[in-house]
Amino acid sequence: MLEILTSDDITARHGFFTRKGGASSGIFAGLNCGPGSSDMAQAVAVNRARVAEAMGLASEALVSLNQTHSADVVTLTAPPQGRVSADGMVTATPGIGLGILTADCQPVLFSDPKAGVIGAAHAGWRGTRDGVLEATLSAMQALGARLQDISVVIGPTISQAAYEVGPEFFETFTDDDRAAARYFINGKGDRMLFDLPGYALGRLRASGVGQAAWIGHCTYRDPERFYSYRRTTHQKEADYGRLISVIRL
Repeated sequence: MLEILTSDDITARHGFFTRKGGASSGIFAGLNCGPGSSDMAQAVAVNRARVAEAMGLASEALVSLNQTHSADVVTLTAPPQGRVSADGMVTATPGIGLGILTADCQPVLFSDPKAGVIGAAHAGWRGTRDGVLEATLSAMQALGARLQDISVVIGPTISQAAYEVGPEFFETFTDDDRAAARYFINGKGDRMLFDLPGYALGRLRASGVGQAAWIGHCTYRDPERFYSYRRTTHQKEADYGRLISVIRL
């Protein structure tokens, strides 16, 4: 049985899928939808087919990207042939599922119901800092969306309590923008704790969107429901699964 989290802030059909209900086993147990993992390709294909069915999509219409932690965004009018390298995508075409793969990074879904335009972005710390959220909004506007009509929801991601970073990471943000210091709190020793969803929400609200929210689930702290790259690293496991979040018209 698939578990699909949703938000009332987005009226377009969407879902933040947890790891429950999949065909993968071992360290990938559950709904691993990442073709880039070392999981069995057949299991990943079964998982993705289940997601497509749950979203009312043909399997080939469920699109995911070769995510590179960039601010690159593509506009889709049809499912692409092969995987495209980018970290955001937008469409005004019904029947295409925009799928974002994550395991601590933010899956971010966008919707302008008045213009009939949707978007999705993979937003880790680097992509968020480099502008993938704003680039997605700009691509939506090029299709006729208006900022004040766009609602944005951040799905399950690593929370501040679990996101320990060093002083170099802090300087990466504050060297360019001293105000970014408000998204950090002190940890142990010289460590700090970074509020990734808070940082993203701050940038989204500054951009002028009509609504921006975080669904409130932490990937690191809930191993029964979510995959987590950082948790896998701490547990010295060989690999990790990828969650999928999807939006469609």
